[in-house]
Amino acid sequence: MARTDYTEKDIKVLEGLAAVRRRPGMYIGSTGSRGLHHLVYEIVDNSVDEALAGYCSRIDVRLDPGEVVTIKDDGRGIPTGTHESGIPTTEVIFTKLHAGGKFDSESYKVSGGLHGVGASVVNALSDFFEVESRRDSVIHRQRFERGDETIGPLERLGPTSTCGTTIRFHPDPLIFKTIHFDRTLIARRLQELAYLSAGVKMTLTDARETPQWREAWCYEGGIVAFTEYMNEGRVPVHEPLFFQDAESGIEVACALQYHDGYNESLMSFVNCIHTAEGGQHETGFRSAHTRVMNEYARRYGIWKRKENLSGEDLREGMTAVLSLRMPETEFEGQTKTRLGNPEARTVVDGVVTRRLSAYLEENPDEARKIIDKACRAMQARSAARRAREASRKGKENTGRSSLGGKLTRCSSRKTEETELIIVEGDSAGGSAKKARDRRVQAILPLRGKPLNTERAPLTKVLQNREMLTIIQALGAGVGADFNLDETRYGKVVILADADDDGAHIRCLLLTFLYRHMRPLINAGRVFIAQPPLFKVERGGKRRATVYAWNHEELAAALSKLGKGATIQRFKGLGEMAPGQLWETTLDPATRTLLRVQIEDAAAIEHQVSVLMGDSASLRREWLSKNVSFGVDPLGDATELARNPE
Repeated sequence: MARTDYTEKDIKVLEGLAAVRRRPGMYIGSTGSRGLHHLVYEIVDNSVDEALAGYCSRIDVRLDPGEVVTIKDDGRGIPTGTHESGIPTTEVIFTKLHAGGKFDSESYKVSGGLHGVGASVVNALSDFFEVESRRDSVIHRQRFERGDETIGPLERLGPTSTCGTTIRFHPDPLIFKTIHFDRTLIARRLQELAYLSAGVKMTLTDARETPQWREAWCYEGGIVAFTEYMNEGRVPVHEPLFFQDAESGIEVACALQYHDGYNESLMSFVNCIHTAEGGQHETGFRSAHTRVMNEYARRYGIWKRKENLSGEDLREGMTAVLSLRMPETEFEGQTKTRLGNPEARTVVDGVVTRRLSAYLEENPDEARKIIDKACRAMQARSAARRAREASRKGKENTGRSSLGGKLTRCSSRKTEETELIIVEGDSAGGSAKKARDRRVQAILPLRGKPLNTERAPLTKVLQNREMLTIIQALGAGVGADFNLDETRYGKVVILADADDDGAHIRCLLLTFLYRHMRPLINAGRVFIAQPPLFKVERGGKRRATVYAWNHEELAAALSKLGKGATIQRFKGLGEMAPGQLWETTLDPATRTLLRVQIEDAAAIEHQVSVLMGDSASLRREWLSKNVSFGVDPLGDATELARNPE
């Protein structure tokens, strides 16, 4: 209960980096995995700013044992003289919030970091942080501990013939409960930056394992190569279109390419920062693109109807990368996910209008292919609208006719507490119906393999009985007409067998949700249930049962239960009794759910197109690199059951 004697003595003022350590989520989003990796990105982005300024050609990231990160560039190096405040400039940069060289247009004309808090935040959230500056033929180094708790002297180490900055830090375990860097996430970010910074070499070395893992990226083709990367596994309609122009101090670069698929992918960046939530520049791009395409279609008689082709129709099958370099950016928040500058919309609209109009006039064959594709998309959009209207009618009609009796509803009508559990097969569906919490858990069993929606137009998706069942059960429409606010359930849980077929079904369902109901994923409302692989049981007077979700847990269970324990591998959810299914997979108190998140949109786009697209050779290549085949899943476990010691 709050105190009643609330006075001026209770007002606390957190100075400097103490505020960062007290409320780290305000600066890096969270103290989980996403916030942890954000530390790396903040420092890397500073090196990228040097590249954008034309002074850096190489950025190296290294992960050392103990989760120590080193980031090195060959830029100008950090100034090491005495600041006007009387302390070394390095100390100002890394211990003072809102301090840096990006508040004027002289040192950096364009920059991803404009708030002056990135480097100092990383320092504040590290138990040690070292900076080495190679500048003016001299190497200087300074060490900090927990921000400004302990500040070492600025040391002069000796002469050097190179320039640049090296940052070495370790995240503070008092802030982050789990410290483990996922090199895949970091690699994806570096690859993305290499596409956006044409000609700059990015490297990542993982020295935490033996032998060391290392990869490098450098793309002279820039965002054109980026577009081709995302379209890998698809059949392009034309060669990539690239244009670059500048207006009012804003540089606009765009690469776009249509493919024979049905999904739009627009990736936007400002000063190499991914604006995942879009902003004014995306609005300008879309409005200009729609207007120019419609004007061309009418001028040459390709489209004669009264209504215009919609932007969704015209962008079907389009992959585009929009990259801006501009001063005085206004991002929404330190995480920089949306651009707010209204002038960006005007400039992008003007550049796209001029350059896209010229391309269409010079390439009439490609123009006609794109517009014909949009005409077909319009038919699918009309079908999508009818599906949404049907789902709304189903929402009003609480009977079973609209879903053919497939959906077993829950009694609660409070969206925030309910779950739609999509189950593989009628057998598993029967067990789930008996095991569920009838108040908040609805069960929707599917028959057979779902449709691969990556290879199907929306019209075919809507003709598929199982896909239509999901659309009607959720009641929020599909595709461009999907409305998150109308979704009937707070969670969508995919529950499939813990085998290869189950994994395939999960991929197919996730592809459908990603392509046609992505706001559900963006809102964090899609989950994957984790049924156990094994049941380990010991009989007799000391009877005990332990479930294992992987081979490590299986080994631990066998060791715990001792000699004579038996192993049952679940071949499917239908083999599990309702009580077993409840306690392992459906009970919120004991189950394990994985939230589906999009960490890297470009990487996900590429992976979906490769795994679920038409190219069997690319899919085979990816599987051979990322999946282990020919391993006996019970070989070691069976031996351990015989000899648990």
